[in-house]
Amino acid sequence: MNKVAVYAGSFDPVSNGHINIIERSTKLFDKVIIGVLENFSKSYWFSKEERIDMILGSLSPEVLSKVVIIAFDGLLVDFLHIHKSAVLIRGLRAVSDYEYEMQMHLTNQTLAHNEIETVFLPSVRENLYLSSSLIKEIAKFSGDISSFVPKYVEDKITAWVAEREK
Repeated sequence: MNKVAVYAGSFDPVSNGHINIIERSTKLFDKVIIGVLENFSKSYWFSKEERIDMILGSLSPEVLSKVVIIAFDGLLVDFLHIHKSAVLIRGLRAVSDYEYEMQMHLTNQTLAHNEIETVFLPSVRENLYLSSSLIKEIAKFSGDISSFVPKYVEDKITAWVAEREK
């Protein structure tokens, strides 16, 4: 049986925390579909194509062989259904994430008529308080983000900030 899981998020930008969850997920499942969310009510630094490119440029060939990256909008439960997955992967950082993620889990369970499960993967210590918002804030003020994102992503963020400073 082919075990397929979905790991969804905005990934604006993808961080070392996201990469860690993706790598660990590929050890648990045969295939991991990375859903890059396009939420039209959000303001993104990077287009969905750029976010997909940053994910692709941050993963090893071994991990890439078990991953499919797809942009989507709409309900996550519909995305899981379309891609024939009954497993949603969510990363948990601090305790504060737990309440929000539990709310989303219960909502998704209701919408999917209990046909999906959520697998929570706790963050590793180095990424416990890491967020894309924090990375962008540091980058805006020319701070060093090299500990928080892969080199490929760091270069993209640095170029994005430099372009807007002109």
